[in-house]
Amino acid sequence: MILNMKQLFDVPGEEEPFSFEIAPDELKERVFSVTFAAPLAVSGKAYNRAGVVSVDLVCRFTLFHSCDRCLKEFEREYVYEFSHICMRDRSSNDEHIIVRDNALDLGELAISDSLLSLPTKILCKEDCRGLCYVCGQNLNEGECNCS
Repeated sequence: MILNMKQLFDVPGEEEPFSFEIAPDELKERVFSVTFAAPLAVSGKAYNRAGVVSVDLVCRFTLFHSCDRCLKEFEREYVYEFSHICMRDRSSNDEHIIVRDNALDLGELAISDSLLSLPTKILCKEDCRGLCYVCGQNLNEGECNCS
């Protein structure tokens, strides 16, 4: 979803709510590192307070995972909140989003924010015991006979 930001930049006090979904098929074409089990739901608002334009968004999505310890496949839902300050031109602060031609791609922003917030190690449960390094038995399902 492309958000036209011209009026937001020009009118202090202006506010623009948004809500949309990105289908798993579209996400599959854009993201190769993870598999979405459901649409990426994005909601939030863009607003101008005292000449500073901000975008707040909430991203909800479910991913298919394979546990990094025991290889069990499972789904996990995530909910992340993000806030960004937008500027029309270059800023000395790398954390600001530069909006070119008054158009901000909220879909791309939501996807990038969500992927960068994922944990680096994915476990099926916090106390996952993993696999036996000798026989490969899933130790969450029972003990093995290895010494």
